[in-house]
Amino acid sequence: MTQDAPAAATERDVLDSYSATVTTVAQRVLPSVASLRVRRGSRSFEGGAGSGVVITPDGFLVTSAHVVAQAGAASASFIDGSEYELDVVGADALSDLAIARARAATLEPIQIGNADNLRVGQLVVAIGNPMGFSGSVTSGVVSGLGRSLATADGNGNRRFIEDVIQTDAALNPGNSGGALADWQARLVGVNTAVAGMGLGLAVPINKTTQAILSALMRNGRVRRAFLGIAGGTRPLAPATAQRLGRKAGVEVQEVVTGSPAAAASLRGGDVIVSVGDVAVAKAGDLQRLMVEAQIGAKLALTVLRSDKLVTVDVVPVELA
Repeated sequence: MTQDAPAAATERDVLDSYSATVTTVAQRVLPSVASLRVRRGSRSFEGGAGSGVVITPDGFLVTSAHVVAQAGAASASFIDGSEYELDVVGADALSDLAIARARAATLEPIQIGNADNLRVGQLVVAIGNPMGFSGSVTSGVVSGLGRSLATADGNGNRRFIEDVIQTDAALNPGNSGGALADWQARLVGVNTAVAGMGLGLAVPINKTTQAILSALMRNGRVRRAFLGIAGGTRPLAPATAQRLGRKAGVEVQEVVTGSPAAAASLRGGDVIVSVGDVAVAKAGDLQRLMVEAQIGAKLALTVLRSDKLVTVDVVPVELA
């Protein structure tokens, strides 16, 4: 009996430490998370349409694009009982991110983290308003990283959000747009989808998505460059991989007729290994490079074609 006591005490200490961490995160994050109500067209306000997270003291919130899609009017209510009218500043369906601004003098913003530093198994806390229940807190771990989430905009453009965070923290309708926070109460993801029983997904907050949010705050939209290819990861032959110092490239599987890629004579079977000086290994690498600054600029693609390296110059256009 005496030998079992220290083990029991240790287990209790671990559980107490876990609870204390989750409680601390919740206390710090809850004031920054709003319950959004959205009116679409002539319909009345929809209670618990989703969640939003304050990211600046002057009232800017990040949420999911699908939460505020076709919003005629919206409001944000907080855990302290305050409620403000909400203006949708801009939404980007292809990343499922949106920016709104509450008509408030000052709000309490969350601290911004970096999802690129997350590790599988790490504690995360999800805070939002599932099923209209405001200020709900669930916790879990990072179940996986580098997942892909298919999205599409109203024009039929299809895109995969890369590096999506998978978590087992319980997510339900209304959690979308809410905060996924790390153990230091920093925003590392925006909850976006419930993929299945015990499987939640969140768009990561990192350098790429912060650039999207900045564009939405500044211009109300995101301009993207367009090459006109569909591709996927293709492992390189050992000899080629050793020669190039990389293990994979992006195989061109389809070239859109009339696109910049077609004008540059890219063809199916080509393997893109770099864009300028930047190595690419998967479709997400290419997508991250197709930023506003690349529209109309000449890009040199290094392409593996029939076991030979060739340089192909392509001039991206703006994604319609």
